[in-house]
Amino acid sequence: MSRPATRACYVSIRSFNHGNVRQVSGAFTEPDRILERVRMLSTRGHLSEALSLFYNTPPSFLHFQQTYATLFHACALHGKLKEGLNLHQHMNTHFGDDPQDLFVTNHLVNMYVKFGYLDYARNLFDEMPKRNVVSWTALISGYAQRGSCQESFRLFSGMLVDCRPNEFAFASILSSSCGYVGGKQLHALALKMCLDVYVYMANALISMYSKSYKCGGSVDEAWKVFETMKFRNSVTWNSMISGFQFCKLGTQAIKLFVEMRREGIGFNRATLLSVFSSLSGRCGLDVYLGLMFCFLLHCLSIKSGFILEIEVATALVKAYSDLGGDTADCYRLFLETSCYRDIVSWTGIITAFAEREPEEALFLFRQLRRQNLAPDWCTYSIVLKACAGLMTGQNALAVHSQVIRDGFEEDTVISNALIHAYSRCGLIVLSRQVFDGMVSRDLVSWNSILKAYALHGQAKEALQLFSKMNVEPDSATFVALLSACSHAGLVEEGSKIFHSMSEDHDVVRQVDHYACMVDILGRGGRVVEAEKLISEMPMEPDSVIWSALLGSCRKHGETQLAELAAAKLMELEPEDSLGYVQMSNMYCSSGSFNKAGLIRKEMKGSRVRKEPGLSWIEIENHVHEFASGGKRHPQREAIWSKLEGLIGQLKEMGYVPETSLALRDTEEEHKEEELYNHSEKLALVFAVMNLGSFRYEGSVIRIMKNIRICVDCHNFMKLASDLLRKEIVVRDSNRFHHFKDRTCSCNDYW
Repeated sequence: MSRPATRACYVSIRSFNHGNVRQVSGAFTEPDRILERVRMLSTRGHLSEALSLFYNTPPSFLHFQQTYATLFHACALHGKLKEGLNLHQHMNTHFGDDPQDLFVTNHLVNMYVKFGYLDYARNLFDEMPKRNVVSWTALISGYAQRGSCQESFRLFSGMLVDCRPNEFAFASILSSSCGYVGGKQLHALALKMCLDVYVYMANALISMYSKSYKCGGSVDEAWKVFETMKFRNSVTWNSMISGFQFCKLGTQAIKLFVEMRREGIGFNRATLLSVFSSLSGRCGLDVYLGLMFCFLLHCLSIKSGFILEIEVATALVKAYSDLGGDTADCYRLFLETSCYRDIVSWTGIITAFAEREPEEALFLFRQLRRQNLAPDWCTYSIVLKACAGLMTGQNALAVHSQVIRDGFEEDTVISNALIHAYSRCGLIVLSRQVFDGMVSRDLVSWNSILKAYALHGQAKEALQLFSKMNVEPDSATFVALLSACSHAGLVEEGSKIFHSMSEDHDVVRQVDHYACMVDILGRGGRVVEAEKLISEMPMEPDSVIWSALLGSCRKHGETQLAELAAAKLMELEPEDSLGYVQMSNMYCSSGSFNKAGLIRKEMKGSRVRKEPGLSWIEIENHVHEFASGGKRHPQREAIWSKLEGLIGQLKEMGYVPETSLALRDTEEEHKEEELYNHSEKLALVFAVMNLGSFRYEGSVIRIMKNIRICVDCHNFMKLASDLLRKEIVVRDSNRFHHFKDRTCSCNDYW
């Protein structure tokens, strides 16, 4: 656009002078000065003043293309969607159907991508007469950031035809959950194009390999990329530490952090957050050493000043909490380290306790309310997660009422959390009510209700609901469906779903899907097919796979294959007692007491301890805990007396103790006594003692158990539900069992 030679234009504008905005009037004869003033205002955050200056300047007076690009970039940078939309309309008004500059259109596409308006960005992109690498990369990045892996790949394929991708395009698509296979293909292409030497690209590869370990990837491959890098920045070290933490390799993450410090590499907040997350017993770290390192890291956080940042302080508290730190000490640490405790910081500390100590999380939530702070959607979702860890739905109902009072009842995230909380508390009917009443449902909503049905053994309801699903399913959807089929013994239905994943929905099978399918086949009696499926897996089977096969072998008496599965399980999880206990039980059931004794001896020699069976029941807002034998309970004599009477009545109804489950070659009488000691039986009797007469009707007895319910207790509960005329709900470590009128919701298939 040519400059007017003599035209004088008198306008009122704002000019930027030494950081201050002042009003001036006059005639402009140098458009470049106005353009520079607009640029300075927009880049320094004074977008309103920049737009005011721009809109009040005659169109013929400026280099419009460059000015529009500058302002579109500023709108995207400062999150000003409304201003960006108005600016786009202004440009259309003045340019109409004239071809737009490539530089401007790229900024416009990028702006819409940043705001999540992918349809707008795609329309602009499709109409562009010419595109360059920036155009393609901006759109690929937008789809990748929102998890649209398939569309990202399609665009990337088109880009290869049109122009040569750069390292930013590769890194964007690698971050889109492209999976192990897609990531390997991209890595191979990057090698051919010599783009792997760029540190930005290598960092993305480290993250991809680390996060795809469940679908065939390996942190070892991420480590190979890390080792071959000639130059590493702080992001490289953070990515590798985060990769170890993500794969639950806490010891390696900490060792790498120590090496990072030894080499004099500076750390930042992201580094500390990853290392704190590695300080968890679930990451393979010794608890004592973890506490010692946590203390040292605590000191380093204070020395570096990062302790003043709320995210670091919260991560520190969570690390102490995960390592078994005293709740009171953790709470005091939170009060001491957090200078400014807003709703975000309170939500952080509640998150730290929500999973491990849900009662403490609810206590902190009450403290938050006393501070006159208003919970937001994130706070409520975390508190509902804590409610899911408790055994009754009273807390979930109370929080739900506060959600309605505060006007969040239509929030999708909170509704999803309610579905989960109610299902974990045994209130599957309320989960469905929340789902049916949602104004808008996302993928998480559908997955949550499908998982709820799976947890309660209602596979047919889950499959029926899946047929009505109006969003594209993802990996988690199929885990829920396969789990539901596994719990109900729907072998053919599960097989069809497993094969439809890749054929009909382009969902890559991950290790969780194979674990469900092995369980479906194995427990359905097709153990050989389950073993064959394991041998054909594209990734190494994990402990869950071998555990599923071991359970199936025990159910169907496949001793030889069970020994193989147990050996693999012990190799992968040397501190887990499951392999030892399952084989011991299997030998006892077949009368091989010598082999069972050897297994127990080996278990003792390896210092592996079996998790004791515990059950909990809530009576009048007080939770009572029972261990096997109930010897520590103050009312143990009365409980035993009542239990003997109940057992006598159940035997008259046909109850026969499963003495084959006894772990030692002892007298039959002692075997029966061992079974009567199981904690869920004691919890049931205690509930009956406190709820009134055996013939009292209308109440539901809810028992929570830390390990899986055994066959004998399962039979016991079925008959007891008929005798007591009550529904008995037992939530074990794997699922819910609803006992009523001599039947269980699992149809004896668990």
